[in-house]
Amino acid sequence: MIPSAFEGARIVMCKELRVSFRQQAGWCAMLMFALTTLACVSLSLSGGILEPKLQAALLWVILFFSSMAGADRGFADEDMAGTLPTLRLYGASQSVLWGKVGYTFCLLLILAAFLVPLYLIFLDVMILRPLWLLAAIIVGMAGLSIAGTLLGALATGASVRGGIFTVLMLPVILPVFLPGIALTDMAFGGEGGSGSYLLGMILYDLMLGVAASLLFDYLWYDD
Repeated sequence: MIPSAFEGARIVMCKELRVSFRQQAGWCAMLMFALTTLACVSLSLSGGILEPKLQAALLWVILFFSSMAGADRGFADEDMAGTLPTLRLYGASQSVLWGKVGYTFCLLLILAAFLVPLYLIFLDVMILRPLWLLAAIIVGMAGLSIAGTLLGALATGASVRGGIFTVLMLPVILPVFLPGIALTDMAFGGEGGSGSYLLGMILYDLMLGVAASLLFDYLWYDD
């Protein structure tokens, strides 16, 4: 992106954050889903302790499905409010794309900051390698943000948008999801991950970013 595109992306991201803090629909949907799911899991285990791999998988399953309540809202809210044609008229494609990605990334980081500590407390999980957990979550949320923004734009206007979005999202994000589980397993004391998994996640995020940048130009201007 050229400097003007960076500035445009910053403006779009700040606008999205201001609107979301006023409306709070996306925040409430994600946080309430995460809290309800976490409470159900905690009660169903009745104090039982899972092995690290199961703990890691369960954490990422909850993160993934909680993020589905908010990762696609960037374009859905514009469509419902009727502001999408105006944004299309005045907004450059790359500025809109990366502004929405930045907003979604902030949204998902807040979700993770809310969910992960509660998960560790409720399920009595011990972290032996906290930096690996932190790295996995940051890189994983970045991948979710890029894929969620692009697929949210593709699903905008569909009559069953929520179902389409989740079905499309899962295969796209599996190359981030599975290494994230392995790294989290390692952070919880298991033997499931290594530094190569983190490198693979970063490379896949970069590939997603390049693909999203190329595809979004056609999507934005052809429609």
